[in-house]
Amino acid sequence: MNESDYERLLRIQTVGMREWKYQSSHYNRYEATPYDVLKVLFEAYEWQRVKGLVDFGCGKGRVPFYVHHFHHISVTGIEMSGQLYQQSMENLMKYTERAKPTRASISFECCLAEEYKIGPQEDCFYFFNPFSTPIFQKVVHNILESLEDHLRTMDIILYYPTSDYIEFLERETVFELWKEIHIPKHYEENGNERLMIYRSKL
Repeated sequence: MNESDYERLLRIQTVGMREWKYQSSHYNRYEATPYDVLKVLFEAYEWQRVKGLVDFGCGKGRVPFYVHHFHHISVTGIEMSGQLYQQSMENLMKYTERAKPTRASISFECCLAEEYKIGPQEDCFYFFNPFSTPIFQKVVHNILESLEDHLRTMDIILYYPTSDYIEFLERETVFELWKEIHIPKHYEENGNERLMIYRSKL
């Protein structure tokens, strides 16, 4: 399946990029995770153990819709842009018209990532370089606070990870590298074309 096939299947529109009108050193442009990357993650990750996924910087919602459709897992998309949030809600209306009934929920919130309160059932967190390292650190600290309140195994999934993200997780947190997944055909050209999954130590 190509990008258009997935969009038709899910009844959503998530293609394209978006640069911010007012450039910020803390927030990166919107660019959806390619579907072929999500397919690789689908085949390599233990989705059956996940109770709740949070996608930080979800944009128009591609990752939440994909995970909800194929894995029937409760998902929440966090997006600071009011316009992108509105587009995710429009996609949600079209998606739910034909989505199969499931107990898993799908929702979106318009807020800053560092202000989102991690729920006790949320145990998997996805990042495609949505913001600067200082904001990433604040979000991870929120994740760790939730871990202290409700002990459970937690995973952080990084796509196209920066060295600063990796260094922070490995040097200053209880997260350890669980699996590194190279994206076929792309990794040889660009070493950042990979998924890195970090798991909390209990």
